[in-house]
Amino acid sequence: MKVITHGAAREVTGSCHEIQVAGKRILLDCGLFQGKRQESATKNSTFNFNPASDIDVMILSHAHMDHVGRVPLLWKKGYRNKIHCTYATKDLSAVMLSDGGYIQEKDEEFHCKYLQKSMIKCDGPLYTQKDAIACMALFKGQNYDEWFDVIPGIVKCKLIDAGHVLGAAMVLLDVTENGVSRHIAFSGDVGRNTLPIIRDPASMPPVEFLICESTYGDRVHDDMAHAKDKLRDIIIKTAKRGGKVIIPAFSLERTQQLVYDLHLLWDAKEIPPMPIIIDSPLASKVTDVFMKHPECYDKSMFDEFLNRAHNPFQFSLVHYTDSVEESKELNGKPGPMIIMAGSGMCEAGRIRHHLKNEIEEPKNTILAVGFMAKDTLGARIIDPTVTSVKIFDKEYQKRAEIQYIDTYSGHADMRDLDAYIQSIEGLKKIMLVHGEETQMQSFATRIKTYKEGCEVFMPAKEQELEV
Repeated sequence: MKVITHGAAREVTGSCHEIQVAGKRILLDCGLFQGKRQESATKNSTFNFNPASDIDVMILSHAHMDHVGRVPLLWKKGYRNKIHCTYATKDLSAVMLSDGGYIQEKDEEFHCKYLQKSMIKCDGPLYTQKDAIACMALFKGQNYDEWFDVIPGIVKCKLIDAGHVLGAAMVLLDVTENGVSRHIAFSGDVGRNTLPIIRDPASMPPVEFLICESTYGDRVHDDMAHAKDKLRDIIIKTAKRGGKVIIPAFSLERTQQLVYDLHLLWDAKEIPPMPIIIDSPLASKVTDVFMKHPECYDKSMFDEFLNRAHNPFQFSLVHYTDSVEESKELNGKPGPMIIMAGSGMCEAGRIRHHLKNEIEEPKNTILAVGFMAKDTLGARIIDPTVTSVKIFDKEYQKRAEIQYIDTYSGHADMRDLDAYIQSIEGLKKIMLVHGEETQMQSFATRIKTYKEGCEVFMPAKEQELEV
């Protein structure tokens, strides 16, 4: 049995791993790369396998674009086999990929019209909305904690709650080869025990081999209890200046977490009355999906809202925009105001327009609330050594106040990851993925201190590993 990492090898985005067993090939995730534009464009457009003939089946951990974002390209290039995932991930993927196709079309249109000098070539979008809609025919929903056949007689799978975003799963595989059965697993993105809305991560049963994320392999999050207080303080401070709080937020999970906390703050009268604009049609659609999957909720969601027939994602201050015209009208409106828009790393979507218009105003605050991959616009914005950023090929000075709350991250931090690995019995080999090399190295060093005899690998892209 072999494992090959096609993406997220010593980097955070582009999750894509392959398992080869008994002449069959299984793909785990197929996500978008993010970072330097030309480099990401090249990575995103090519596969080191033939989607039409080489891959027998795919299993998807969750619906974030760095895990699901290239599935329409698989379809476009001829892949027609099943994609297994949870029911919530299936529903979320439908709206995420359709929006992704729209962004691909619009970005290609913009680049070809204005930025040809900075693009490799303009030969059509990576995929279209039509491709995104068509590929959904391949998705097959599965329940948590129930075995199903992936390759009959060879591989069966169980999806285990990862506690990362709605529907996110760890992938447990029971593999039989040459009469020998073993358990191998893929962590997907491991969540945290203190996140609101969704359940905490479940325990991983004994496995021999684990493909494990390492996003925060050497970082500790602040206490989740302090996030709401810091959010409140930033809002009050900015409102006193008459400014706007501009929040780049992933439409999936991060936006819902923030609206949840803003709702609690408003109910407690801890923030002033001010418009809260969710300027993301995608976030609105994702929020609708959240309301359809209460099986994923934790106890606090029921205690705070659902038991009182209270919608956690809607209250008097909140407005979800529908049209581009509504979004444009926000530019001329004075603060105080909160504007939340995608994408979370500022690489696409409406947030770039708001940043362009608001980042040079000292009254405003740009509030980052999630991980920013290396070389993304978001990473440059939160970097205190960077004084200006390029948006739509024009340089803008960072005059707005820049704040960062990484407590809202849906990823396990180093303490969570250590506890996760320590709890898994029978581990003989671990392959670290989905992390910057410095984070991986620190995590690997610690693993060797508490998992004696366990081999730890940090594969390069396309490196094959014998299991």
